[in-house]
Amino acid sequence: MKKKVFALLAVFVVLFSSVQPVWAAEMPEVSAKAAVVMDAVTGRVIFSKNGDERLPMASTTKIMTALITLEQPGLDTPFVVDPEAIKVEGTSMGLVEGAEVTLRTLAAGMLLASGNDAANAAAVKIAGSIPDFAILMNRKAAELGLADTNFETPSGLDSQSHYTTAKDLAKLACAALENEEFRAICSQTSMKLCYGNPPQDRWLENHNKLLEEYEGCIGVKTGFTKKAGRCLVSAAEREEKRLICVTLNDPDDWNDHKSLLDTGFAALCPVGQKPEQLSLPVTGGVSGTVIAGVGEFPEICVMEEELARIEIQVETEPFLYAPVIVGQQVGTVRWLLDGAEIYSLPLTAQQAVDAVPAKLSLWEKFCRWWQGLFN
Repeated sequence: MKKKVFALLAVFVVLFSSVQPVWAAEMPEVSAKAAVVMDAVTGRVIFSKNGDERLPMASTTKIMTALITLEQPGLDTPFVVDPEAIKVEGTSMGLVEGAEVTLRTLAAGMLLASGNDAANAAAVKIAGSIPDFAILMNRKAAELGLADTNFETPSGLDSQSHYTTAKDLAKLACAALENEEFRAICSQTSMKLCYGNPPQDRWLENHNKLLEEYEGCIGVKTGFTKKAGRCLVSAAEREEKRLICVTLNDPDDWNDHKSLLDTGFAALCPVGQKPEQLSLPVTGGVSGTVIAGVGEFPEICVMEEELARIEIQVETEPFLYAPVIVGQQVGTVRWLLDGAEIYSLPLTAQQAVDAVPAKLSLWEKFCRWWQGLFN
């Protein structure tokens, strides 16, 4: 059955082979070896400097480790840390042998204090060993489309084949911020946690200074090793816009992020068009039509000079079969830039349509009449 497409804003454009936007505004100079600014809603890279170059990532690794940790069941179930796992160099949340923790506490220890002990303890608890946890990390990376990323450690300590790109880290941050538990932790400047041997209340401070120094910052993670240099992944929201900024090997990362984010927010403009509700035909229902729409969705932004090249399309079947239930997907809404999709949403039924009751044969009518005599 052919699908029909409603063009809500038709603009003829020359098609690009892929949407790889070129930043039109003058971007600030950055000292990073690699940098990326990404629109977190559409996933579009709006600025890139060596964004696809494979580089070490230091403790920004813990974005993946914490995300996997927070996806586990029993986040608040106490357990005792593996004594060997916590014997690791570098930054620490202060775990000692016999310490009682929860997975949620360990995730907070990774994202705030950048605890290498927390990352190792979670890895061993979840997968049984650090190498087996690395397998989980790389499996998750593949699911998220991180084609230029490979994990060998949960902490991010230097390792020969432990690398990522600024672009992949931005993708990872976008996915991590969709997890409510992750976002709730990484956006805190400090947290009170109960852990240890014996368990006691402690305060952990977040290493991410942008949470206090940059308006709208909601995370995400710092990192440093001698090999990787200063690494930083940040996210900020302003006027319903959300940007991800990544710098790798950047001696001036705090200032670079502020400049990149400021320029990004200033250059992005909301598309503004929202698809109207549609009345779709229904066959075999008590009603011949059903109302369909998209409900609430994030602000979709592009650069100012791109606004005239946006096309919104709604794709549906020619008709629907009853019954139709509320929330049932009945099509797709797509936002196109230069003919290539930058965002999509399911079009769903906003009301239910029951099927018309089938007509009864004479025999079925007789049986129901007969049953009624005894009921």
